[in-house]
Amino acid sequence: MAEHTATIAWTRGSDENFLDKRYRRTHTWWFDGGATVAASSSPHVVPLPYSDAAAVDPEEAYVAALSSCHMLWFLDLACRAGLRVDSYTDAAVGTMAKDEQGRLVVTHVQLRPVTRFDAAHAPSAEQLHDLHHQAHAACFLANSVKTHIDCAPVLAAQGA
Repeated sequence: MAEHTATIAWTRGSDENFLDKRYRRTHTWWFDGGATVAASSSPHVVPLPYSDAAAVDPEEAYVAALSSCHMLWFLDLACRAGLRVDSYTDAAVGTMAKDEQGRLVVTHVQLRPVTRFDAAHAPSAEQLHDLHHQAHAACFLANSVKTHIDCAPVLAAQGA
């Protein structure tokens, strides 16, 4: 079994009261491979200047992760089928709306991949559709959307 880690950190600014709800939502994501990502709440959820539109928000990351997982499976399946992919671009879109309980959730993610192949190693339209169907069925994240999430909080000692 593989384990994947991410460290997320936020610190209140010395000029921020916090209790007045006027605090920045910018924070940092660190990944085990060394990548660091500037993150924030979405300006669609928390208005500027408390959000940073240039940073990645969790909803964008969710859409990007689903798109990336699908693409990686698609590339693998195309390679196994002897189809030479030259490029793959996906302008994926996630839509937020209220669910049956009235909670705001990502209700739909539409992947819109555009794939270019070497002319001598290209699929038919039917093969392309089938490859995307197989990629979706194999995608770890598409299969994990209803992932059980638990929380094990730790209260740090003051001044620690």
